[in-house]
Amino acid sequence: MPPRTRLTGRAAALVAGLLTVLAVTLPPATATASDKVALSLEDVPRTMVAYNADEGAEATNGDFQVPVAVVPGNEEPARNIKVVVDASGLEGIARVTEGGYGNCTGSGWVYTCSYGTLLNDGESNAPFDIVGLDGVEPGDSGTVTYTASADNAAPVTGTTRMVVGGPTLGAPGGETKVSGVKPGQPAPFTPKFANHTTFPADRGVALHVRASDGLTLKARHSNCTYAGASPTSAWCVFPAGAAPGAAYRTSAPIAYVAGADQLHGTLTYSWSASPGKHAGHTVRGTGAPITLVPTADGTFGSADGTVQVETTAQADYRPVTGTVRGRVGDTVEIRLGVRALGPVTPRGNEVRGRFEVVPPEGTTVTSIPYAFEETDREWGCDRPEEPGGAFVCDLEGEALSWAGEDDGTTTIVFHVRIDRQVAGARGTIRAYAPYDRTPGNDTAAIPLDAAPAPAYRAALRPTVWGPAAVVAVVAVTLAAVHRRRRRRAC
Repeated sequence: MPPRTRLTGRAAALVAGLLTVLAVTLPPATATASDKVALSLEDVPRTMVAYNADEGAEATNGDFQVPVAVVPGNEEPARNIKVVVDASGLEGIARVTEGGYGNCTGSGWVYTCSYGTLLNDGESNAPFDIVGLDGVEPGDSGTVTYTASADNAAPVTGTTRMVVGGPTLGAPGGETKVSGVKPGQPAPFTPKFANHTTFPADRGVALHVRASDGLTLKARHSNCTYAGASPTSAWCVFPAGAAPGAAYRTSAPIAYVAGADQLHGTLTYSWSASPGKHAGHTVRGTGAPITLVPTADGTFGSADGTVQVETTAQADYRPVTGTVRGRVGDTVEIRLGVRALGPVTPRGNEVRGRFEVVPPEGTTVTSIPYAFEETDREWGCDRPEEPGGAFVCDLEGEALSWAGEDDGTTTIVFHVRIDRQVAGARGTIRAYAPYDRTPGNDTAAIPLDAAPAPAYRAALRPTVWGPAAVVAVVAVTLAAVHRRRRRRAC
């Protein structure tokens, strides 16, 4: 046994100092994974409808996703994130097949998805597609479990309850068109649906209404909740449900309002046999509730009902015209188009319209030039298929879509050749617009003011000349030259 060494005096002090330095400079013990990085599964839905019972084995749903987030404030990225999803709890309710975004693998009930490395953000993958089964009932359910982990993060586990929904409720197919709606005044529409399945909607029915293109909804019914003070979305619940093979409508209309500068708008609505609360709808209607009443059945097989609304507002157009003025043989310029008089201006996907030009008799349009993307083009309007037809100028076309002026004028230059004098000849320009409700000012004349061609131009016109005509042309030309020389000599 080696002898013990006792440190005294300066040696003991030196060792104590070294130990103090080492205690300060040496790194602490390695932190656990959860000290550095944490994962979150809070954005995964806790409940979702897998498919509707009446769809049976024909149902396919690829919407189930597992978003994984890295909790903010981590010291380093979460490395090599993986999510293992176990769908065995769906046995007897549904089956699953490979789907998703191509970075999930597996078979049977278990799939593994690779999320890579993330720093303070998130990623989402769809582990599989859900496929329906025949013989299920609305309300049947099962549970999917999933675990997210990383090389430097503790595992996090979550569950989602998958419910068999239904029955499927259908809205009228196609579009319903409504016109004459006055901006600023409430207008009604009545949603309809049918239950063409063998299942009753005994858990209730929900109606989701969406307004767009400047329309808003009136918060009137106490069994409806609305999104915001000027809502464009409403969620209405009807606890009584719907019987199989029956069609219904709301007992009172849903009210909507078009803005003062709206030419048209769109309403869409859908029905569901899953009447839970809808996120973001916090304003409850203050009036009496609406109910469902039977209505005539029809072609109610669409997922959404659509109502296209046209208001009484207008975008009035007036033609911009001019006179074709010059001598026979001249090619002259004339600027033609339209001026928007309002009070509303089409915007977005609203059709602006067109104008059509029939040139005066005795003239020929030789080109309608314009520049586009640093390239000169020859024809800014569609040419007529037959002589005497109209040139059609689309206000949304390549030549005119960027030609509007601050005063609402949109024009383009026509090059017109005057072929001959025609007394009283007048062409026409006519404006066409779907929101122009003042037809009295849609048409204007394009007069022809043609003077005779100068003598030299008439002489040079390509016709068949005889010897006498040649002599006459030479004489006229020599006389003109002689007169010029005499004036210079004076």
